[in-house]
Amino acid sequence: MSKDEGEVKIDQWDGPTLDAIETALSTDRFAKYVDACGGNRKAAFRLYGWNTAISAAFYGPLQTLEVTLRNALNASLSARYGATWYDAAGPGLDAHALKKIDESKRGLAKEGHPIDAPHMVANLSFGFWVSLLGAGGRRQSPAPKANYEMTLWRPALRRAFPGAPKLNRKAAHSPFEHMRLLRNRIAHHEPVHARRLDKDYESILKVLEWMSPEARAWVEASSRIPDLLAQFKDSEHVKF
Repeated sequence: MSKDEGEVKIDQWDGPTLDAIETALSTDRFAKYVDACGGNRKAAFRLYGWNTAISAAFYGPLQTLEVTLRNALNASLSARYGATWYDAAGPGLDAHALKKIDESKRGLAKEGHPIDAPHMVANLSFGFWVSLLGAGGRRQSPAPKANYEMTLWRPALRRAFPGAPKLNRKAAHSPFEHMRLLRNRIAHHEPVHARRLDKDYESILKVLEWMSPEARAWVEASSRIPDLLAQFKDSEHVKF
């Protein structure tokens, strides 16, 4: 029997089978896809599969983006404030950042890992790194509000983006925050099919170019996002 002959197509599934799968996925979650398909439940299953496949395809580029960002920011901060910049006074980190650093240290200690720079850099979240490109928030009393423009961006972080020498802090922060929100939607298994995913992919490539043209080229050569975007969302041949 060939592979195609052995496959069971969604259109061949009976009502009880679809009911069981819908229950497994949760009726409330699946209703979003049914609504998007005008009430056609089989089309909704195909859309759900495509959404799962495209979400999986974004994982690699987003992973590359996150790792490249944290390494680029860490290198710039280390050059300015030392390898343990996260413990230094110079960066003027806000209360939220200091809380995340403390949580990371406690988490590493609990798991028996060294609390050193390599482990700290790897353990801090994407949201933490993106926040360093923001304006800075409340600091621990009685210190004034953090000013990341003056303590992080100008003396250090602008050098993390050699491919965009005229980039300002706000223009750097915006696309990374956008990608952070996309990453969170994918991580929480939310629908992304209605987004301009082609623009999301272009944004990933653009910001990678700012930091590492080589990393961008690697993602372009490796990603299956373009192929999935060219495939109809109601195709019954999408694999995830």
